[in-house]
Amino acid sequence: MNRPLRHIAVFCGILTLALLLRANWVQFAKNDDLANDKKNRRVQIEAFSHPRGDIIVGGKSITGAKETPGSDFKFKRVFKEGPMYAPVTGYFSQAQGATFLEGVHNGILSGNDDRLFIKRTLDMLTGKKQQGGDVVTTIDPKAQKAAYEGLVNLNAKGAVVALDPRDGKVLAMASTPSYDPSAFSGISLAEGKKFKALSDRKDKPLSNRALREIYPPGSTFKILTAAAALEHGVVTDIDKPTGAPTPYKLPLSSTRIGNDVPDSNCDKVSVKTGMQWSCNNVFLDLADKLGADKMRETAEKFGFNEEQFIPVRAVASSYPEKLDKPQTALTGMGQGSLTSTPLQMAMVTAGLANDGKVMKPYLVEELRGPDLSTIEKASPDPLNQAVSEKTAKSVQEMMENTVENGTANKAKIDGVTVGGKTGTAQHGANVNDERPYAWFVSYAKNSEGESPVAVAVFVDPSNMDIPRSEIAGGKLGAPIAKAVMEAVLER
Repeated sequence: MNRPLRHIAVFCGILTLALLLRANWVQFAKNDDLANDKKNRRVQIEAFSHPRGDIIVGGKSITGAKETPGSDFKFKRVFKEGPMYAPVTGYFSQAQGATFLEGVHNGILSGNDDRLFIKRTLDMLTGKKQQGGDVVTTIDPKAQKAAYEGLVNLNAKGAVVALDPRDGKVLAMASTPSYDPSAFSGISLAEGKKFKALSDRKDKPLSNRALREIYPPGSTFKILTAAAALEHGVVTDIDKPTGAPTPYKLPLSSTRIGNDVPDSNCDKVSVKTGMQWSCNNVFLDLADKLGADKMRETAEKFGFNEEQFIPVRAVASSYPEKLDKPQTALTGMGQGSLTSTPLQMAMVTAGLANDGKVMKPYLVEELRGPDLSTIEKASPDPLNQAVSEKTAKSVQEMMENTVENGTANKAKIDGVTVGGKTGTAQHGANVNDERPYAWFVSYAKNSEGESPVAVAVFVDPSNMDIPRSEIAGGKLGAPIAKAVMEAVLER
């Protein structure tokens, strides 16, 4: 063999070796990455080749599967009472992906979770099709229906969250306007257009207002201000006059803030009376005396400034850093740069109803395999002892008085002890540019004196055909909270 031929043979040998090395690298080292690549159509075909496991509410499935003839994606997801449960389930779409529980627990529902490996292997050996497991939620179907229908009947943008204060279970989570996840669960052009139409709507039906949107909480935040004042010794007697005048002049400012009730109801009154009539002057003054650091410390013990995972992610509610004195005072009445999700205000209410102990909220009771065996079981987990039992009992006394004798009286339930607080939150570039938000928070006690339910209701009345004077938490939110509490108490 002459020299040029030897060079060519060596070069070809090197190319062949490189090809073999590359093939092995792709087949073994990159196997997992390629197998799980979203652009790998075989992965997508496999994902939709069999029905998924189900999401369970009240012992019944709220999801299912439907065959899609003429497509290599054999099954698509269907949702029962889709708009009511969309904030819980999210969507699972052949074209749009997955959100909320459908996304967080995709491994269990699809059957690909590592904890189902043995079951998956046995099915493969015996020729059975792959099966997914189930996600059992904590949702109370009657409470969910009361929450959703309450918002729908108002024709409002809004959200409702109900928790069991004793353990943190999410009993209801509604958001409106909503959508039907079944409408775009396939890959057809028509379904793609439906998804785009929903995405383009200004009222954001795809957004989960309970977890993913933040708003000024308005006067519902006064329950936390009262708790902070009691916990830090600024208030020692809830029946003692505070000396806070009305209208109240913000510190270092010429701005004076009044109330929605006559001055005689609020001038220099006690904290208990201040909560009864939602007197801004009382809570502005408490926040100013406490200072930003103590207010923020208490807020953070209830969960502010921290994302929550239930296991779906909830954005962090915010008690900001570096507030000046007037800004700090404004937070006392739930205004200024303070923001909260409906979930967060439900956590505050639940923590106070649970004698100061805030439990981590959770939405999933159990993960189980296709054979109904338990893969994972939830257990209650404390977040913080936010305030002492003594402080919490004092706030409960004030909230219960507010329902019996004050602005929260539309939440009364015959024969049941109920505590509540109304809220109307101003917003907009110049505060009053937009129609205010309406809030309501409450809890109910059972015959043993425990609180099995705490509720936060948020209503954005921007698309409601009602006069501005009718926008109030007690009018719009309290009836919904009452219906949710009654549903839980009946159970």
